[in-house]
Amino acid sequence: MPLIIITGIPCSGKTTRCTELKEYFENKVNKKVEIIHETDFVSKAGFDKNTFYADSKKEKSVRSDIKSAVQRVLNANDVLIIDGSNYIKGYRYEIYCMTKLYKTPQCTIHCDIPVEHAWLWNEKRLECEQYSREIFDALVMRYEAPDNKNRWDTPLFALLAEDELNFDEIYKSLYEVKAPKPNLSTQCPPLSSTNYLYDLDTVTQEVVNAILSAKQLGIENEFKIPKYNLTVQNPCTAAQLMRLRRQFLTYSKMQQIEVNQIAALFVQYLNKSL
Repeated sequence: MPLIIITGIPCSGKTTRCTELKEYFENKVNKKVEIIHETDFVSKAGFDKNTFYADSKKEKSVRSDIKSAVQRVLNANDVLIIDGSNYIKGYRYEIYCMTKLYKTPQCTIHCDIPVEHAWLWNEKRLECEQYSREIFDALVMRYEAPDNKNRWDTPLFALLAEDELNFDEIYKSLYEVKAPKPNLSTQCPPLSSTNYLYDLDTVTQEVVNAILSAKQLGIENEFKIPKYNLTVQNPCTAAQLMRLRRQFLTYSKMQQIEVNQIAALFVQYLNKSL
């Protein structure tokens, strides 16, 4: 699922651009579009935006939930749009690493409008949807603008309020480029042996490595194993993974199973045990 990250200061037109993109990809090029709205996750967590952005712990928790959602729905054909402030460059880098892991292209759209203009748009909103002046100014101060010199921000499309989206170029950046090569550290080597014990050890280690890679990206639950299209539904620690893997190996050595079933049975074992 080619990914579009929309970023900008508060009230800079991000959701409007998201709607325009959805209309284009669905109506013009017949692509399915999935949208992850940051505001939906904030509301689901039971916060209003001013309370949410005033607490870094709340922000960290919601960002983790968003990354988990991104990991679950990424695929090679449909379009995924992350509609949110995405103001931390380290967070955008983590998303970039995830798209590399799943070998899918991405681009960044920066809603780059003057702060005074954004504040006027904020004041035109319903009172219940407005940012307080304190939170608005704090988010503007914390905002780390994308830079086309950073590989995780490219290709970058910066837009002023009056600019129109260059849909053709955005489409080309997602569908007419080679899929990015994953980092070697996140790749699992292919099986090359027909020996059962070797295969058992290798496959279970691949699953563990995929989960640990997801945890390094800040995903705390519902870990997706891309090679096997399986999902570990519950959060776990590295120590728990090692212990459960040893238990599964002991059981599987006594009850030999088909090699092509090892990954699915191991993930099933993890889901039931955690």
